[in-house]
Amino acid sequence: MPAYLRLLLSALIAFCFYGGWAFYANMTQAVTDSQLYQIALVQASTSAAITLGFTLLTEWSYQRFGQRCVSFAFVTPLLCMPYHNTPYAKQFKRSFNQILDRSAGFLNEKRFSGAFFAPLVPMSLQGTIVTGVNLVNATPNLWLTVLPSIFFSGVYGYVYTLSLYRKDQTI
Repeated sequence: MPAYLRLLLSALIAFCFYGGWAFYANMTQAVTDSQLYQIALVQASTSAAITLGFTLLTEWSYQRFGQRCVSFAFVTPLLCMPYHNTPYAKQFKRSFNQILDRSAGFLNEKRFSGAFFAPLVPMSLQGTIVTGVNLVNATPNLWLTVLPSIFFSGVYGYVYTLSLYRKDQTI
């Protein structure tokens, strides 16, 4: 399936599913039918647009982070920075560096890919936008409306990233 068709199909699925979910999630609230349709249309349109952007941003993020491996060596300076002149920080840094040195050989073969972080960028942007749009629209059942969208976008992001990762591993 061509990439553009896959993007359009995922946007259409997001439009139908999340529009229907928003309608269902807010049916029991004391709102008029026109408000209910507006809530469903806002959520459906937002979800479709964000699905398109989410996929493109996931691909960009994967290209940026996916080929790198994660190392925990950066953690020591971050943890010790506020207390860098104290004896406790110096001891902590020495201990942590010893652990890193001892485990370097063992972990050299067991690094995990930076692709794990690729979906986090689009997920945080998507969650912020969907919540903000529904706040502006005064959606009565806000969290019931947006949490499935955020959750399934995360699942979609990780599945999509895994497919990109596997495709790169077979090449």
